[in-house]
Amino acid sequence: MTTAEVPEAGAARLRLPSAALCGVLALLAALAAGHLVASFISINASPYLAVGNGAIDLTPVQLKDFAVRTFGTHDKLVLLSGMAVVMVAVAAVAGMLSARSPVIGAAIIALFGLVGGFAVYERPDLSAVALLAPLASLVLGVAIFLLLHRIAPRKDIVAGSGSSGASRRSFLLGGAGVVVGAGAFGGAGQLISGTRDATASREAVGKLVPATIAPAIPADADFAKLGTPRFLTPNPDFYRVDTALSVPQVRTEDWSLRIHGMVEKERTYSYSDIRNRPLVERTITMTCVSNEVGGDYVSTSNFVGIDLADLLGEAGVRPGAEQLFCTSVDGWTSGTPVEAALDRSRGAMLAIGMNREPLPLEHGFPARLVTPGLYGYVSATKWVVDIEVTTWRARQAYWLKRGWSEQAPIKTESRIDTPKGFATVPAGAVRLAGIAWSQHNGIEKVEIRVDNGDWQPVTLSAEVNLNTWRMWWTQIAVKPGTHQVFVRATDKTGYTQTDQRAGTVPNGATGWHSSTFIAS
Repeated sequence: MTTAEVPEAGAARLRLPSAALCGVLALLAALAAGHLVASFISINASPYLAVGNGAIDLTPVQLKDFAVRTFGTHDKLVLLSGMAVVMVAVAAVAGMLSARSPVIGAAIIALFGLVGGFAVYERPDLSAVALLAPLASLVLGVAIFLLLHRIAPRKDIVAGSGSSGASRRSFLLGGAGVVVGAGAFGGAGQLISGTRDATASREAVGKLVPATIAPAIPADADFAKLGTPRFLTPNPDFYRVDTALSVPQVRTEDWSLRIHGMVEKERTYSYSDIRNRPLVERTITMTCVSNEVGGDYVSTSNFVGIDLADLLGEAGVRPGAEQLFCTSVDGWTSGTPVEAALDRSRGAMLAIGMNREPLPLEHGFPARLVTPGLYGYVSATKWVVDIEVTTWRARQAYWLKRGWSEQAPIKTESRIDTPKGFATVPAGAVRLAGIAWSQHNGIEKVEIRVDNGDWQPVTLSAEVNLNTWRMWWTQIAVKPGTHQVFVRATDKTGYTQTDQRAGTVPNGATGWHSSTFIAS
């Protein structure tokens, strides 16, 4: 369409599908440009990811807990997908509101850039230069919107005439160009950020051979053939719950750990400083505070690393210190009680390996903390780079600010794994199996109750140590029909888990797990 053919703004407007497409394509270009620029700085500077991380931080605890419980490790994918749907819808509406004039749409596209800029600015792990990514999104997004708006097909309001075929072709070609360009920008950004991948660094570490080897796992430490998990959880199957939308990529040569605050001497350690020390191996079961009654967020590994108490001893913890305020490379924080970290009987570690392999990237490579007996949100900072020895009043960690408890000892709990809920089994002899845990206290006994009958003891697996789970199994005789079985555990302090149901907030779920099955 020539300049003479374009109607005056007051006499013509964009066709609504074309107007909506202007907004959506401008958004696509903006996000791709921001992603490309972020790939040269930090992937977390990508406006899309920065807004996603901000959304995680602002999500109410109950909703966040629901997402973890419902979607498990896919919770972040659900968040990003939901964000994408909302953003596309808003961009389409912005385009349609600009059918007569580009002002509203350009303002909304610019607002996307400003929101991304604010999200980047608020991230503790990014410097001011990271603002270049949302700036690129804002500038290119607005420019593309104005360009597409100018060449988009219009409809004459008075005469009802449409744009020429040439105008439609120009718009289609322009739109196709934006799609191709956005794909190229986004792909290039992904490729460039991939060059920062820590996989090669992890592979270069090789197998970890500890100087102090954990005792061998007894053959009867699990009843996997009877329906329990294997005692040691394979690394790919170890549960993962964290706030990271993208797994931090930290190479060993770039990593360091700083210990400071209420110490006699500030210390900084490189990866080689840790790797070249005599390593110790410990068998530890970890549990997430988000684990519902009967949930899957419990796993066991042979962790390899060094005693955290040794590092703290070298720094010299001053009297009055109460917590280790630990910071991940992506800015996430946790508060670990100093008393637990210094308790050598507990065996808190700076871990660099799981099952004699370097930590998987998603589990904290190059290094993480592991403090047995405490829920992960206070004890197990992944990708840890900073430990400030301080007091509870001086610093509040991520989850404490959101209403979770300061102290977080793991609660005595148990689970039924076989039969699964609502399974159909042959009447007669029915096998029951599951797990129980009470890290740092140990499990003394497990009992089951069928159809409100008496509590019956079950057979326990061999105990590996106080910081690990124990498997159990038994066999019962049932008649045809529907049956319900409950399980409860008693730890070595004499405490028997309560039947009172409580949610995960603020310090872990309680209650008896049950399974209903049908015998036929």
